[in-house]
Amino acid sequence: MSSLQIGLVIVGGLVLAAVVAYNAWITRQSAPRTARERLAPGEALEPALGPQGDPLAERREPGFGDAVPDGEREAAPTEAPREGLGGEAAGTGDEGPIEPTLAPLPERRPGPALDALIDVIAPLALEHEVSGEAVLAALPATRRVGSKPFAVEGLNTQSGEWEVARPHQRYRALQAGVQLANRAGPLNDIEFSEFVVKAQAFADAVGASPDFPDMRAEVARARELDAFASGHDAQLGFTLRARRAAWSPGYVSQHAGRLGFVAGTLPGRMVLPASQPGQPPLLALAYDSQAAMADDPEQSALREITLSLEVTHVARGELPFARLRQAAQALAEAMDGVVTDDTGAPLPAEAMDQIGSDLEGLYDALDERDLAAGSPQARRLFS
Repeated sequence: MSSLQIGLVIVGGLVLAAVVAYNAWITRQSAPRTARERLAPGEALEPALGPQGDPLAERREPGFGDAVPDGEREAAPTEAPREGLGGEAAGTGDEGPIEPTLAPLPERRPGPALDALIDVIAPLALEHEVSGEAVLAALPATRRVGSKPFAVEGLNTQSGEWEVARPHQRYRALQAGVQLANRAGPLNDIEFSEFVVKAQAFADAVGASPDFPDMRAEVARARELDAFASGHDAQLGFTLRARRAAWSPGYVSQHAGRLGFVAGTLPGRMVLPASQPGQPPLLALAYDSQAAMADDPEQSALREITLSLEVTHVARGELPFARLRQAAQALAEAMDGVVTDDTGAPLPAEAMDQIGSDLEGLYDALDERDLAAGSPQARRLFS
């Protein structure tokens, strides 16, 4: 073999080696980042601080049941169903797996469900006290009137307070009510008539005499409340997009966990719990549920995640927008991403400042209407 042939063989081998190395590098760069990439040996996951310097300690996701009467969550048109962990991946580091924690529901405590501000209320006069068992047995099978929640309360003989009926209690007065408006629209004539029929049947079963308000006045009040709600409903969402390498579900969970997020009960969802138990979560983080339920989630590639805030469901004092902004910026920096709106346009600091300013005006309007963000009334109206 001549020296020329030997040289060509060597050059060909070098070119082949270079191509193989380049392809391996491209493959590595294209692979989704996994949780173990960013954890150095012995590194602990430290919780991030909130905007006021308070550590966001690990908490469990609260439920919504405390402030919402039975049946309201059933078939609410815009409310997300309850989540199930369903295969959401946990990242693993050198210290062992980072296991997501499934949050238990808080204890349900009976309390007043009706409020004249957002409900039609019909008093049900009783000749004699009735037991909680009798009230519960007479309740209709469904607690909805059309698209609106229906509820019955009793005036507890011992405590003197209105509450959802309970066994082993006695009640000297009852009242039935239906919500005036929600995100499905205002109470209409047909729904009001259905309310009258349902409340009358219940009253007959317990031996009560109902006193129904004027339908026209209540329907007009429902339309006015719906007009206010339509102009003051707000749901914010930021999208975090990967600049270069994609992310695995475990990688996202790892970094979100450092900011205080915990696993939700839907695959591909995490939440930042409120400071008080039983309150709605401050923020939600969501990504492709199919990626979370894959056979090997760590091989799933995520190019974007969404951070969202249900403005009317979270109390102003929790500083939810500041937390949303902080979380988005922290995740973008840690995961090499960019914060955008839902169209993909980057969100500069000036745009976020304007959003924050607009939210203050919204909070003021809700406060003036006695529908403060995060209150039970606001959470029911904006659902």
